[in-house]
Amino acid sequence: MRTTVLVIGGGATGVGTARDLALRGVDVTLVERGALAGGTTGRSHGVLHSGARYAETDPDDAAACLAENRTLREVAAGCLDETGGYFLQLDGDDPAYFERKRAACADLGMETTTLDGDALRERVPEASHAVERALAVPDAVISPSRLIVANALDARAAGATIHTHAPVESMTVADSRVQRVAVGGAVDATVTVDAVVNAAGPWAERCAALADVSVPMRPTRGAMVAVENPGVDAVLNRCRPPADGDIVVPASGAAVLGTTSVTVDDPDDFERSDDEIDRIVAECGAMCPAVTAAPTVRTYWGVRPLYAPDEAGNDGRAISRGFALLDHADEGVEGLVTVVGGKLTTYRRMAEATADVVCDRLGVDAACRTADRPLPGNEDPARLDATDAFDVDAPAG
Repeated sequence: MRTTVLVIGGGATGVGTARDLALRGVDVTLVERGALAGGTTGRSHGVLHSGARYAETDPDDAAACLAENRTLREVAAGCLDETGGYFLQLDGDDPAYFERKRAACADLGMETTTLDGDALRERVPEASHAVERALAVPDAVISPSRLIVANALDARAAGATIHTHAPVESMTVADSRVQRVAVGGAVDATVTVDAVVNAAGPWAERCAALADVSVPMRPTRGAMVAVENPGVDAVLNRCRPPADGDIVVPASGAAVLGTTSVTVDDPDDFERSDDEIDRIVAECGAMCPAVTAAPTVRTYWGVRPLYAPDEAGNDGRAISRGFALLDHADEGVEGLVTVVGGKLTTYRRMAEATADVVCDRLGVDAACRTADRPLPGNEDPARLDATDAFDVDAPAG
């Protein structure tokens, strides 16, 4: 079996990269060890970030989020719910932090509106009476499952081949170049390649090790609780430094409460703590009291693929949410590229940057088309729910 580029990982970045490459005319095959979206993508809280969350701490990443937020509203409308969002200052929260966030958003060129507590409750009646003021920002909600299906449909239409339940078992490096990849499961074949993209998310370090190269990771788990939605129709963020239980997201008929950040050694085997769930519900209840009494619909944990080349102590929240693109030719393995970190909001940008590097190495002269090419489903979003063309595992919705 042969392909020009093998993409490893069926999350948003991997499928987005396969689509981008296929649209440039590259022969590409994607393999995923389980179902599409079965890792970080399908277990996110589903926020399309405006960049406001990171505006004062990481303005470059915030600017990337804002740019992709605007792009995806145009090209992925069938996957989005333009809910808007608010950062809430509660009684006792630091008003200076609110001012820093507002100023940082203005520096990004983001349009915001400041509301007092009463004005916010007119818009979001479920919001707590402890809310003193709120900053309205252009957050939205994105469906991970629809996004994955839309990208996979377009990738396949452009010529990409997608295999689920096909774990990578080994890589063969010879003459300082990755040449073959053994794939098990549904594929059960050795694939001859010109290039490999490691988009394995929290498993990227393990994947890279198959070629004897290093990708230092600090994966962190995050718990999410989906409850019956008491009527929240906008993203609610606590306006304080990121902490447990500081976001409420209306999604798939529920309200998703999140999240935590705990470093894990193994993205497949980690503790799932009831204490984290209780803490999330209590903290989110400070913003929206009705969620504390709402019946639980589902609970799930995701693992963030944080790239950590430098020590950041035990605080995973201190690690940048930006992405890293690593060309392992620097370590003596040509043809192998790793993309890691980032977030769902910036998946398209990550895929474009990865495809740019791969095409440059392959001598392919073709521009990215994904910034202005609408994804399937924009005119008929239900099409993305009804398709049985792909196996998708996305409890996030």
